[in-house]
Amino acid sequence: MALVENVITLQESQDALEVDVEKRTLMKKMMRQIQEEPLDSLSSTVRWQAMETLTQLSHTPPVLGVRERSELVNTCVKSVFSLPSVQAMQEKVEAKAEAIQTLYRQTLDALQTLLNALFVEDPTPAGLKSILEPLGPWMNSGKTHERARAVNSNVSVLNHVLLTLPFFMSSGFPALGLLLGRLILRIGDPDEEIGRKALDGIIILYTILELQKRARDKEETNKKELYESNKRFLGPYNPVCPCQNILRVIAEFGDFLGPQQVKDLLLAALEGLKGSSEARGKDLGEMMQLASEVTISSVLEWYHHRVVEVIPEIMQAIYMQLNHIQEPRAREVALLPVSLLASSFMTEVVVALLTCPLPLDSNGAEMWRQLILCKPSCDIRDLLDLLLMSLKEKPFTKKGRASIVPLAAASGLCELLSVSSCVGCVRRIYPQLLLALLIQVHYHIGLNLSGHVALRKDAKKDAQPSVFVPVRWVVKVVKTLLLRMGCSYEATFLEDQGGWELMGQAENHHRGVSLLARAMVHYSCQELCRILYLLIPLLERGDEKHKITATAFFVELLQMEQVRRIPEEYSLGRMAEGLNHQDPIMKVLSIRGLIILARRTEKTAKVQALLPSMVEGLKSMDGLLVVEAAHNLKTIFRGQDRKLMDSSVYVEMLQVLLPHFSDSREDVRSSCISLYGKVVQKLRSPRTPAVEEQLMGTLVPLLLTMQDGNAKVSQKCVKTLFRCSCFMAWELPKRAYSRKSWDNQQQTVAKICKYLVTTHQDSAFTFLSQSLEYAKNPRASLRKSSVMFIGSLVPCMESMMTEDRLNEVKVALENLRHDPEASVCIYAAQAQDHILASCCWNSWPLPHGDSWVCDPATTHRWSPSCKSLPASHQRCSWIVQALGSWKMALKQ
Repeated sequence: MALVENVITLQESQDALEVDVEKRTLMKKMMRQIQEEPLDSLSSTVRWQAMETLTQLSHTPPVLGVRERSELVNTCVKSVFSLPSVQAMQEKVEAKAEAIQTLYRQTLDALQTLLNALFVEDPTPAGLKSILEPLGPWMNSGKTHERARAVNSNVSVLNHVLLTLPFFMSSGFPALGLLLGRLILRIGDPDEEIGRKALDGIIILYTILELQKRARDKEETNKKELYESNKRFLGPYNPVCPCQNILRVIAEFGDFLGPQQVKDLLLAALEGLKGSSEARGKDLGEMMQLASEVTISSVLEWYHHRVVEVIPEIMQAIYMQLNHIQEPRAREVALLPVSLLASSFMTEVVVALLTCPLPLDSNGAEMWRQLILCKPSCDIRDLLDLLLMSLKEKPFTKKGRASIVPLAAASGLCELLSVSSCVGCVRRIYPQLLLALLIQVHYHIGLNLSGHVALRKDAKKDAQPSVFVPVRWVVKVVKTLLLRMGCSYEATFLEDQGGWELMGQAENHHRGVSLLARAMVHYSCQELCRILYLLIPLLERGDEKHKITATAFFVELLQMEQVRRIPEEYSLGRMAEGLNHQDPIMKVLSIRGLIILARRTEKTAKVQALLPSMVEGLKSMDGLLVVEAAHNLKTIFRGQDRKLMDSSVYVEMLQVLLPHFSDSREDVRSSCISLYGKVVQKLRSPRTPAVEEQLMGTLVPLLLTMQDGNAKVSQKCVKTLFRCSCFMAWELPKRAYSRKSWDNQQQTVAKICKYLVTTHQDSAFTFLSQSLEYAKNPRASLRKSSVMFIGSLVPCMESMMTEDRLNEVKVALENLRHDPEASVCIYAAQAQDHILASCCWNSWPLPHGDSWVCDPATTHRWSPSCKSLPASHQRCSWIVQALGSWKMALKQ
């Protein structure tokens, strides 16, 4: 009574703000009471009375907002619809069966009265939508009594709308497609009463729409007569074959269904497929699947021409709904729109599927397979052409944003390749697909698509989700294409050679592509001729990545006999042009192509004439590329042999290789040193000054690199040094060829230095400059060997040292005393000690305040022949100070 009095007082109040606050306070209180009621029993009148109070509140201004009204409806509907069936509640408390029946009826009536009152409060499309939307999910419940309540409430609201609305909704009937679709599915409900009621709701809805149409045309209409006419037109209900009613309804609603309504109608049909048969019951599940299938098929048969603009939304909805549809038969029905729409709009469907999240999960893959399996071979060819067109796009837009279209097309192709019947169609454009995919591999290297990539929904919960790397996926598609086209030997070859990994790396992509092409040539792939002639125009298109991939493949195909038929401008001419390309990789590929062409007798001389340009192109190039090109050039050098009288090309080649002796990569150092020695073997007498100068400049790099600490590199140094010595007639000390570490072998270093200065006095300063340069090398082993070398070389050059040179040595050694590597720091201190012990140079700094004037070491020459200095001449304090400086440097 108190609540009723409050409502009456509220209605009489004149203060609008006070009314607003009080209304919302009372509404929240009523909702709280409803929420506190149990959902498994009906034993009190609280729900009923609370909803009656809310009905009275609805007559009091101000009008509730859409969000507030939706929340209120949701609360009341959930509280009432969740109750067990009235029979179940009566059986539970048999003594109060009649009271429960009465209370149940009152509660349902109170809910319906409230819903009707809320519509009257705001009789607009938005107001109606806020009431009908919360009822939707209950119409697909697995429990009969819940579906019945939802259908009854829907129909009751529609009937109230029909009776009360003056009829004109400028924005049309809200959510027409969803409401119609949900009612259509209920026509096929196993419970005949629900089916009959749903059809009645559809007739009322049809009448409302007719009235709206006539209101626009300003026609006077009798509502009751129109309703009865529509009832005869759309009915009667057929409990034996409700699908006939469904077909009739869909056919007759055409005047009111635009693109959005047709889409919503399809979505409602998909909603009906959710859940499992265990939750629904077998009969309900089968009836729902049948009703959904009939709805989808007939809607797309009648209105497919209206959905072109909403195909992406339909495909996205199917993808999302598949997560909630488990039954195999239900999934088949859910996928029907994919194939049905593709029959008329293949391009639009494919474009929509290309937006599926990547990597494809089971849902996305199933949508692609549905598209493929339901198409005849002619349509598959169209599909392949669309995929190929997408694979030719770059994975980024003109504005620089990432695009998943090529990657999605590769995923679609992968699904298509899994269908055996499609293999023949794929073979038709196999060369184009292969080249497009290889170019996409290059484009996707390092490409980040994090904003377009989703975690796999079908991954195991406990499993750690693996990171999706786009380039690896494209490589996988390339591999799949090869295997499906029967190129298993080629795929295995790449697997053994690590070609797949190379293909996906920025610095090695061209090597991976070259390996694939080489394998296809080796195993005589049937499609090579088609690929060859397809590649010729491709070489001139696209950006650098496009050209590198195409050239890497083309170069290996120059081994084919059919290349003789190609005009020389497209083979030899194109490779010669590549020698002047800005990209070093293109230069290396061009050299490879020329070397392959040189194997043909008619082109050998022309290629040999280009040798200077080839070698010139290797300057200032990365070590790996130099090694790659040099290995190819060995063939030319071997073929020239004694015919090449001018040694300038050899000298240039040696100049290219020498800087890479100190490369940080072991394979580059080893290969360049080995190749250097092989080129030296090709030199012939008489020695030219250029050759002598070049080889003289190799002595120190080889001696220092020999102390690399790497057995393989040291062995190559010994072999190359020996070849240089043989050609130059050097008589180096035997220990110069020893790979033993110079640690504790200062006499060996001194002996080598004495020989170099004595025998090659004119090059002494070159030796010093080289050793000082190596003292700056990032690798500690080279810094250490260079410091030891300087410590023995400078005393041997005492008579020729200038003040500038001496200062240069002083600065270098002083810096190295603070080296982060302890051994370098120590040997730098020893080098200073050796130099000071053997040379009376007043300009040498007095380190750390030591008084060298009174030191006996300054009055004696250091003799390299002595095994060790007297104790008074040993500067142990230097080593301690050097270590101290090193520690201080590390702390800083």
